[in-house]
Amino acid sequence: MGRFQGINFTALRTGAASVLVGAVLSAAFVSPATAQSAVRSKHGDWEMRCETPPGAAREQCALIQSVAAEDKPNMNLVVIVLKTADGKSRLFRVIAPLGVLLPSGLGLNIDSADKGRAGFVRCLPSGCVAEVVMDDKLLEDLKVGKTAVFILFETPEQGTGIPMTLNGFREGFERLP
Repeated sequence: MGRFQGINFTALRTGAASVLVGAVLSAAFVSPATAQSAVRSKHGDWEMRCETPPGAAREQCALIQSVAAEDKPNMNLVVIVLKTADGKSRLFRVIAPLGVLLPSGLGLNIDSADKGRAGFVRCLPSGCVAEVVMDDKLLEDLKVGKTAVFILFETPEQGTGIPMTLNGFREGFERLP
């Protein structure tokens, strides 16, 4: 499996984290439209959306931004950042369109600095999900960065870079419950 900043995706496959992942991968946080969750606030180019997942005792909020490749409007991403219900972890989830080359993973650059690749953990009808538990270094890079570029592969040789602004990320993340 791939890693951003040395964080392994497989860490989320065990214990309580897998329960959380299943609960938060509800329709509102997986669908690019995210129509069922309520917009709580806007922070630059990020929205804080909240919903109560089925069976959950309390509301879950996440920072969300959707973007599309300039030259390929059908190549879109939804980026979701949230804190786990127990407050012990911070998740960075990217939903890519179906049809991406899964073994190549998802690449990430922040302000032209390579942060590595992360593997996809599952595909759903709405897209394929890559997810990491954010360490302090990745979180700080996102807070101070200007632009993140996600690299999706359609073939082993052909990657498409999709830029996303980090404007408002710091403020939004600090306001996440």
